[in-house]
Amino acid sequence: MIAELRPKSQITIPKQLINRLGLSPGDKLEIFENNGMICIMPVVVYPKGYVDKILEDVETIRQNMSAGRQLVFNDIDDLIASLEGDD
Repeated sequence: MIAELRPKSQITIPKQLINRLGLSPGDKLEIFENNGMICIMPVVVYPKGYVDKILEDVETIRQNMSAGRQLVFNDIDDLIASLEGDD
Protein backbone atom coordinates (compact mmCIF):
# COMPACT_ATOMS: atom_id res chain seq x y z
CA MET A 1 0.00 0.00 0.00
CA ILE A 2 1.29 3.42 -0.86
CA ALA A 3 0.52 6.61 1.04
CA GLU A 4 1.46 10.13 -0.05
CA LEU A 5 3.24 12.57 2.24
CA ARG A 6 1.23 15.79 2.18
CA PRO A 7 2.60 19.33 2.62
CA LYS A 8 2.12 19.39 6.41
CA SER A 9 4.00 16.06 6.83
CA GLN A 10 0.72 14.15 7.08
CA ILE A 11 -0.20 10.76 5.64
CA THR A 12 -3.40 8.73 5.63
CA ILE A 13 -3.16 5.18 6.91
CA PRO A 14 -5.07 2.93 4.52
CA LYS A 15 -8.47 1.86 5.87
CA GLN A 16 -7.58 -1.83 5.36
CA LEU A 17 -4.77 -1.48 7.91
CA ILE A 18 -6.93 0.53 10.30
CA ASN A 19 -9.58 -2.20 10.22
CA ARG A 20 -7.09 -5.09 10.43
CA LEU A 21 -5.39 -3.56 13.48
CA GLY A 22 -8.64 -2.50 15.14
CA LEU A 23 -7.57 1.14 15.36
CA SER A 24 -9.98 3.96 16.18
CA PRO A 25 -9.79 7.76 16.11
CA GLY A 26 -7.85 8.96 19.14
CA ASP A 27 -5.64 5.84 19.40
CA LYS A 28 -1.99 6.62 20.11
CA LEU A 29 0.70 5.59 17.64
CA GLU A 30 4.45 5.56 18.19
CA ILE A 31 6.42 6.57 15.11
CA PHE A 32 10.08 5.66 14.89
CA GLU A 33 12.84 4.95 12.39
CA ASN A 34 14.40 1.51 12.11
CA ASN A 35 17.17 0.88 9.57
CA GLY A 36 15.85 3.53 7.19
CA MET A 37 12.19 2.47 7.55
CA ILE A 38 9.48 4.59 9.14
CA CYS A 39 7.59 2.36 11.59
CA ILE A 40 4.22 3.11 13.16
CA MET A 41 3.17 1.03 16.18
CA PRO A 42 -0.07 1.27 18.19
CA VAL A 43 0.59 1.98 21.87
CA VAL A 44 -1.39 2.35 25.07
CA VAL A 45 -0.52 5.21 27.39
CA TYR A 46 -1.16 4.89 31.14
CA PRO A 47 -0.87 7.57 33.82
CA LYS A 48 2.46 7.44 35.66
CA GLY A 49 0.75 6.82 39.02
CA TYR A 50 -0.96 3.72 37.59
CA VAL A 51 2.33 2.32 36.30
CA ASP A 52 4.09 3.15 39.58
CA LYS A 53 1.40 1.20 41.50
CA ILE A 54 1.82 -1.83 39.22
CA LEU A 55 5.60 -1.75 39.70
CA GLU A 56 5.11 -1.50 43.47
CA ASP A 57 2.74 -4.50 43.40
CA VAL A 58 5.22 -6.52 41.31
CA GLU A 59 8.00 -5.75 43.78
CA THR A 60 5.78 -6.85 46.69
CA ILE A 61 5.01 -10.10 44.89
CA ARG A 62 8.73 -10.71 44.25
CA GLN A 63 9.51 -10.14 47.92
CA ASN A 64 6.70 -12.46 48.98
CA MET A 65 7.90 -15.14 46.56
CA SER A 66 11.45 -14.91 47.91
CA ALA A 67 10.12 -15.25 51.45
CA GLY A 68 7.82 -18.13 50.49
CA ARG A 69 4.68 -16.12 51.29
CA GLN A 70 3.27 -15.71 47.77
CA LEU A 71 0.50 -18.11 46.78
CA VAL A 72 1.34 -20.15 43.68
CA PHE A 73 -1.25 -21.83 41.46
CA ASN A 74 -0.81 -24.63 38.94
CA ASP A 75 -3.29 -23.07 36.51
CA ILE A 76 -5.99 -20.43 36.19
CA ASP A 77 -8.67 -22.86 37.39
CA ASP A 78 -6.82 -23.29 40.73
CA LEU A 79 -6.58 -19.51 41.06
CA ILE A 80 -10.28 -19.01 40.40
CA ALA A 81 -11.19 -21.79 42.83
CA SER A 82 -9.05 -20.10 45.49
CA LEU A 83 -10.73 -16.74 44.90
CA GLU A 84 -14.16 -18.38 45.10
CA GLY A 85 -13.21 -20.21 48.30
CA ASP A 86 -13.43 -23.69 46.75
CA ASP A 87 -10.01 -24.86 47.98
